[in-house]
Amino acid sequence: MRVPHHDLKISRAPLCAYGSLEGMIRGIREHRPLDLNADRWRQVHPSGTFEEWRQAAQHCLLDGLHYDPGPLNLQPETLDRTERPDFILEHVAFNTTPWVRVQGYFLLPKGITHPVPGLVVFHAWGGPMLFGKERMVNTGRDHPVLVEHRNECYSGRFLAEEFAKRGYAVIVIDAHHFGERAPRGLNGIPADYDPFALSVREYAALDNLVQEQLYLGVRQLNWAGTTWMGVNYWDDSRCVDYLISRPEVDAARIGCTGLSGGGWRTNILTALDRRVKASVSVGWMTTGDYQQVYNVSGAIGTFCLLPGVWDRLDVPDLTIMAAPNASMVVSTSEDLLFPPEGQQEAARQIRSGYEWAGCPDKFRHHNPPKPHCYDADIQDEAFTWLDRHLKTPDAEAAG
Repeated sequence: MRVPHHDLKISRAPLCAYGSLEGMIRGIREHRPLDLNADRWRQVHPSGTFEEWRQAAQHCLLDGLHYDPGPLNLQPETLDRTERPDFILEHVAFNTTPWVRVQGYFLLPKGITHPVPGLVVFHAWGGPMLFGKERMVNTGRDHPVLVEHRNECYSGRFLAEEFAKRGYAVIVIDAHHFGERAPRGLNGIPADYDPFALSVREYAALDNLVQEQLYLGVRQLNWAGTTWMGVNYWDDSRCVDYLISRPEVDAARIGCTGLSGGGWRTNILTALDRRVKASVSVGWMTTGDYQQVYNVSGAIGTFCLLPGVWDRLDVPDLTIMAAPNASMVVSTSEDLLFPPEGQQEAARQIRSGYEWAGCPDKFRHHNPPKPHCYDADIQDEAFTWLDRHLKTPDAEAAG
């Protein structure tokens, strides 16, 4: 049974209470039907099946994205190819919609038999906005803000390369509004610039200008009839298309992972794309009620805004929809973005959902005492989880 807002107990002081409007917002949230939350749906439909719930929940989420570019030819091309000691790095380009063509990096491990499992690796939301995929891959150029971000979040490592070294084919692209896809030529932002060539001070000034356009971007997308996450979901799903188009990749062994906003993208992709057989979502799991009471301002970004979804679904439902595919959720207990109680309640709901789906062993909640990060220790846990579900003979047979 859902706990009313006034009965929620959290061990941290709220970070962004809404002042005189807080009571109104809590009243609206308590009035939500949440009829497609897995916990509540099971209470109302005691004879209903997991698959019946999932189909209804997926339909709601897909509708809430307000975006479907339809089938298309990826028209992939390789722009450059570099030999590294453990993998081949390809600079690639492909279509994600008839009106968007993205560039990315494809990493193919060396010295092992093909086909290999494939991974979509997502960069985080927070961090240097003028860089996206360059956070995950060593392009041969670096910048002090990238070094600082890697050290803070990834133990100094390029995450995509760590997976490639361990036998995964990896694809990485920029999210909308990041890296090469950041806006140019408006409100003081130059029509052309090279972020690697900027001093730290120059970088900070330009990064601030780009961040100031975030909510203009949301308004533009909404007025065009879509959502931020709709654009990103279809781009991310096209990354799966790209992976399975490569003969070196086993289409039956596809996974994804990311930190923070990348964890959120992991949640959405695994909820909707059945081709993703295993995932590790790091640093984005809670419940809506706990998050509203504790911290909306610091954690809820444009990628979370899906009108027509959060009055019916809750965040844990995204991961539950992935069952029976393997999902590991990492919620670091010292992450100040999310209340520990919200993390634990979300994990309880997901665990219950996987038990309902008949595959409790396919879910794991990892809750180390760490801040918001995807550091070397968490990476080791991710390697173990993904290896178990994408590399073992049992995983290959299941695929």
